[in-house]
Amino acid sequence: MSNIVRRDPFAIDDMLDDLFKGYWVRPMRLLGEQPELQMIRLDVKEGDKDYTVHAELPGAKKEDIHVSIEGNTVAISAEVKKAAEEKDGEKVLRSERYYGKVQRSFTLGHEVDEGNARAKYDNGVLELVLPKKTVTAAKKLAIE
Repeated sequence: MSNIVRRDPFAIDDMLDDLFKGYWVRPMRLLGEQPELQMIRLDVKEGDKDYTVHAELPGAKKEDIHVSIEGNTVAISAEVKKAAEEKDGEKVLRSERYYGKVQRSFTLGHEVDEGNARAKYDNGVLELVLPKKTVTAAKKLAIE
């Protein structure tokens, strides 16, 4: 039985990776693409009263993470800034900088109660607890 793999038909780097896999040539990444934060990986679990979301944001600081909720759409964005420098006295031996921004939005099955939503960030993992909005029963009008 074959494995089913989801692919983006417009992702050139994935196509090149498959084309050159096993050869001595290693395909280069597209310009501007950084290996440290390429995409926010998510785990979304649905309970009876809420959704729990775990988002991987390695290297991001808590103050550089933004979450917005609008109805049943949740958007997460993060910015990572890294700078490393090795010195030997007055000489700079190595200096590296990395700046990158990622964002991702997704839609849930129910609207979220923004007022009671909670967020916690620990060891590169953002945890969101998003309570479902209580659905009010439709009011039936009596016809006179």
